[in-house]
Amino acid sequence: MAKNPKADEHIIEAIGRCRIVIRDGTVVEVGESQIRDCPLAKRFAYPIPDITKESVKANIEHRIKAFGMCTPDREVLDNREFVGFGASEILSFGLRAGLIDAVVLTCDGAGTIIVTTPALVQGIGGRMSGLVSTSPYPSVMDRIEGSGGYVLDRENASIDQLAGVALAVEKGFRNIAVTVALPRDAQAIRRIHPSAVIFGVHVTGLSAEEAEMLVSASDLVTSCASKTIREIAGKKALVQAGIAIPIFAITKPGKEFIIEKIRTSDEPVLVKPTKLPALGDKQPDPLI
Repeated sequence: MAKNPKADEHIIEAIGRCRIVIRDGTVVEVGESQIRDCPLAKRFAYPIPDITKESVKANIEHRIKAFGMCTPDREVLDNREFVGFGASEILSFGLRAGLIDAVVLTCDGAGTIIVTTPALVQGIGGRMSGLVSTSPYPSVMDRIEGSGGYVLDRENASIDQLAGVALAVEKGFRNIAVTVALPRDAQAIRRIHPSAVIFGVHVTGLSAEEAEMLVSASDLVTSCASKTIREIAGKKALVQAGIAIPIFAITKPGKEFIIEKIRTSDEPVLVKPTKLPALGDKQPDPLI
């Protein structure tokens, strides 16, 4: 495995905003999770039935071994749906259905990228937790660009979603979606690129003020283990997809993604007018 000339370090937040540091393909630090239980984590390819430092470390090590996460061997293509209404599943569907023509994501080894194919959205986003920072891997960037993507910053693999949307516009894309974790970034993108479809992600632990900022600027928001997102987005949502880890469509463009995915799917779906949020018994514990 080729060594990167720059410092080889990746920081991600996963499974209850647990801070994880990976260096040279090895997990060197695992922080404390802010939650005790997560129904989604129990359904991972490498399940986490009990959230401990040891089980989180084993899950991340499995990802490194299975598809090269945070290494130069990182695989970037996949067509499998990991959950019915995950962020990557909805956005890859949006590309396939022609609702959008580009998605601005983040990827370990590449930073902010522009993606134009469903398999690239799913291969990157479907297996990625909250990426805080990463190191550049030319081999990963080449793989992305060879599969119909663009890299914002090949030298540093920086994460800048606002700049990513600007680059997508510069490349000639007009129907652009973007995943955003920081409320201030969502606000800036909405102000400068008002037609962008903004998908709020990695929301566990947001304060009420932060959640309000993110929801007010977003078209779609996932809920993770966030109490504030369930309360604020749930009350404003036009559509909720899922119960344990709901996705909320806040605007009509966001609603169109959910409704169109349901329309073209062969899966049985219950449609029922009701007050939102509609939450079942199996929620992350605690909601924070």
